[in-house]
Amino acid sequence: MEQTANIGRRKFLKIGGITGAALVLGIGFLERDKIARVFNMSGAPGPHFELTPYVMIEKSGLITIMNPKSEMGQGTFQAVPALIAEELNLLPGQFTVKFTSGQAAYKDQVTGGSSSVNSNYMLFRTLGASAKAMLIAAAAKEWNVPAAECYAEDAKVFHKPSGKSVSYGDVAETASKVEVPKKPVLKDPKDFKMLGKSVPRLDIPLKVSGKAVFGIDVVVPGMVFASIERCPVLESKLVSYDDSETLKIKGVQQVLKVERVFFKNKYTGVAVVADNYWAALQGRRALKVVWDHQGFDKFNSKDYEQSLRELSKKEGLTAHNEGDFDRHFASAAHKTEVLYETPFVTHSPMEPMNCVAQWKGNNKIEISVSSQGAEWTRDSVADALSIPKENVLVNMHFNGGGFGRRISQDYAVEAANISKAINKPVKLLWTREDDTQMGPFRPMTFSAMKGGLSNDGKLIAFQHKVISPSINATINPTYDKSKADDDMVEGTGSQPYEIPNIKNTYVFSDIHLPLTWWRSVTSSTLAFPHESFIDEMAYAAGKEPLQYRMEMLTKPSDTKRVLDKLKEVSGWDKPLPAGKGRGIAQWVFFAGLCGHVVEVSKLTDNSVKVDKVYAVIDLGTVVNPDNVKSQVEGAIVMALTAATKDAIIFENGRTVQSNFDTNRMMRMNEMPEIEVHILAEGGPVIKGVGEPGLPSLAPALCNAVYAATGKRIRKLPFDLNKIS
Repeated sequence: MEQTANIGRRKFLKIGGITGAALVLGIGFLERDKIARVFNMSGAPGPHFELTPYVMIEKSGLITIMNPKSEMGQGTFQAVPALIAEELNLLPGQFTVKFTSGQAAYKDQVTGGSSSVNSNYMLFRTLGASAKAMLIAAAAKEWNVPAAECYAEDAKVFHKPSGKSVSYGDVAETASKVEVPKKPVLKDPKDFKMLGKSVPRLDIPLKVSGKAVFGIDVVVPGMVFASIERCPVLESKLVSYDDSETLKIKGVQQVLKVERVFFKNKYTGVAVVADNYWAALQGRRALKVVWDHQGFDKFNSKDYEQSLRELSKKEGLTAHNEGDFDRHFASAAHKTEVLYETPFVTHSPMEPMNCVAQWKGNNKIEISVSSQGAEWTRDSVADALSIPKENVLVNMHFNGGGFGRRISQDYAVEAANISKAINKPVKLLWTREDDTQMGPFRPMTFSAMKGGLSNDGKLIAFQHKVISPSINATINPTYDKSKADDDMVEGTGSQPYEIPNIKNTYVFSDIHLPLTWWRSVTSSTLAFPHESFIDEMAYAAGKEPLQYRMEMLTKPSDTKRVLDKLKEVSGWDKPLPAGKGRGIAQWVFFAGLCGHVVEVSKLTDNSVKVDKVYAVIDLGTVVNPDNVKSQVEGAIVMALTAATKDAIIFENGRTVQSNFDTNRMMRMNEMPEIEVHILAEGGPVIKGVGEPGLPSLAPALCNAVYAATGKRIRKLPFDLNKIS
């Protein structure tokens, strides 16, 4: 599939006889101004020899490393191939990178849970080491010398005694016939040239120069455009539509019904297909559609909030239990009971949902998309069209943000359905309003907290009761409401504080809205109440908040190390001037561990200014420190946005917010100074990067606001300009 995306803005290159648009490019780390190679996304490299499915070497010496992970800005386009390249002893600029396309040979091709590096670290290093061993064995065979006398470096194999060498390309064919070693020798980390170092990312020069191709940029010959009118009152049924005015608009070709599939939920919309996007959008606006809201237009956030408050009085299903909470809370010298509230929010990636679908006939289709998983796209489209998975070719592109939204493939299924119906390639574009109003959303989540102190101020009884709808229930038609949903109480039972009596519970609330995972999943809604309440108990005990935490961490732990480092880098023991406050929080969950210290100032108009954020992330092993810092900084931006900007509010069954004027993002001039510190001391446990930097920011911020103003924040979002 040849692409000619927006030639006015992007200049595509032809190098070495490989033609087509630049979709995957290898950029020399040291010569970032040079584009080394350009690949046609759907085409294979030139004649090549496959050492493993992830490493292909052409006779010319061109080395291609396949990347099975989506690049959403988090750096996998550099970090994942670097794991292979490091063991292959490749120098920067000696390899190109290409996304996989959902082929079964590449196994896990999904991106989420901060798992791209930590779940593949040893696997991909082993793949690279295996390929290197095969190349060395091939060269040794051609020279008729022992493999032990040879070594690989700089994309060549060298014979130590004689000094002769051969390029990887010259021995690739022989190497491809060598048996893949089961246990290749891995490099000693002290010899790493890329891993653990701040190596420039391959994708950034492409993005800042406009050369990177995102899903929204894709153009194919004969392509038409589509825009879909969907009911903003979710779960409404389509009754009828009048397209007479739509069909009068120049460029509009046809109007048809189309189904959106979001896991178990299905919604019908009206698609307008046109020569260009403007005509499709204008045609959509001219439609007259009749919807049956089925009573869902009565839904509103205020009533749903109140229902969660009522549900908070229920006992709930036990998710985590230690000791005897009920008995010790009842006899505690001091008791505290409070309710924390977090709202619905959207993912709002800068690139709205889009997909190019090209029905090929014979039950085959080609999809070009920004997605968080080629295999998710493949499987979802195949299921929707009732065709074999191997008949779906997925061309992966750079993602303009994901944050969990692009896990759901509803937009790809819409495009596929339209293309099959009209038998033409089609580009479907969601508007920003579609992205904001149609969901899926992060679920509204309330937390009922209880704490009991002994006479000497020790926290002897602790309860975190989560009241929320379930993401799994909106996805799985066989969801079991009789069991506590582990995903919805994520992290509440895994904090290492030594509290003798803990009882965490879950209360399920039904809802009709589409819900899905948001960056850091439910930890983004649970760390805030959990770590804020720990602070409340510290003040109730008359203790300093950090010291109070440390007193509950008598055993060695990663959390203790993170808090110690935060104390050091933030100057925690140094008193702040009057009117300033400092707050601390940490959170450990499936994706990793990070902690924050936030400093704020109370201004004369009772507003609060966020002055500085210190972050300490514990990784064990780091691939690219610069990328880690960027990810933590980005997580802080997202956390501050969710904590201090706009919630998604429902009135009359639909969202009040529709675009960035009412669903505001943090702006550059609003951001505080950020200082990121990385704990990376090696070891077998490798933690995630993309998500851990988010959860503990909100509680650290709110704890700082309390320290500066005496105002305890228990509901998000809150307005920094109106701290009473």
